[in-house]
Amino acid sequence: MNHYKTISELHQTSGYPLPEHPMMSLLTCQELTTCSWGGNKFTGDFYMISFKKIKSGTFSYGKTKYDHDNGSMSFVKPRQVVEINNVALSEKSFVIFIHEDYLLGHRLHNEIKEYHYFDYEANEALHLSPSEEQTIWELYHKIDAEYKNNQDEFSKEIILTHFDSILKYAQRFYKRQFITRTTLSGTMVSKFNKVLNHYFESGQLQVEGLPTVTSMAAQLNTSARYLSDLLKQETGKTALDHIHIYLIDEAKNLLLSSDNTIAETAYQLGFENPPYFTRLFKKVVGITPVQFKDLSMN
Repeated sequence: MNHYKTISELHQTSGYPLPEHPMMSLLTCQELTTCSWGGNKFTGDFYMISFKKIKSGTFSYGKTKYDHDNGSMSFVKPRQVVEINNVALSEKSFVIFIHEDYLLGHRLHNEIKEYHYFDYEANEALHLSPSEEQTIWELYHKIDAEYKNNQDEFSKEIILTHFDSILKYAQRFYKRQFITRTTLSGTMVSKFNKVLNHYFESGQLQVEGLPTVTSMAAQLNTSARYLSDLLKQETGKTALDHIHIYLIDEAKNLLLSSDNTIAETAYQLGFENPPYFTRLFKKVVGITPVQFKDLSMN
């Protein structure tokens, strides 16, 4: 598997001319052409944002392959494994490569890490409506126009301003997608709670310990980031919040229905550290397990 430290190396391997700027590149593929970048699986020290409507071929990153029924945007962070093989497009598409070092000294260097969709899987790509496609293409063309002009001291800030706008619009469009897909396929929180119930009722707690967001996401065929963001959109609480609430509800029941000590209750629920259990209980309930038990008995 190739690893590209520079975008120029990626261009050379892919048979493209060298980029206009060593730390960023914009490429387009026309309808009915076959496009490949990087050669089979590769990683790089750069961000990759693409819009595509794939007719055939393979585009994958993370652990899954892209479902090419609709046009979509994909977001790949540095050193994430990418595989693009003989992709045939049904419409014009683009890809933007920006080296992580291009962001040094700019607020986006830190802010881009807050966009969770760079940790989504390929099958969680952003599917755009026609009006959303137009918005993204307009921003792409603004970046392209600045990129191809004689660059000066203002160019980087202008380019990154438009790039930042793409990221912000993607965040907005993902929230729209969370809502529309919930309408079509039901709420994620109900599916999540069903999996969580099964985890406890099947005895997995005793075998594997406390449930994690990653393990719950795997059973729901999503990435941990996507699961948490979708639950946050639906309920205002993350996946970890929901796990904690479930555990504390179970703890309440155990505290009232048995004579076990606080430590014994914590161990029964899979907590290896009773003080951590007490802190979590107080965070969720507002009082300690001892206070809860005392109040319930009086």
